[in-house]
Amino acid sequence: MLIYTVHAEEQLEIRKIEKIWVEEAVRAPDFTEREGEKYIVNKKLNGRSIKVVYVKERYIKIITVYWV
Repeated sequence: MLIYTVHAEEQLEIRKIEKIWVEEAVRAPDFTEREGEKYIVNKKLNGRSIKVVYVKERYIKIITVYWV
């Protein structure tokens, strides 16, 4: 289950990123790195790449998402 922070929800709207793209990036990333408790994943979609930052708790909490 994915939960989005208020910040992440705002960034989705501002940056015109669909939640389904975020789900795809988390489920099947092209690249993953870890910084402490944070996971950072990249996914190429529609000729562009998105970066998703999240933490794993009892669920996956999306912190932010942006185009790279």
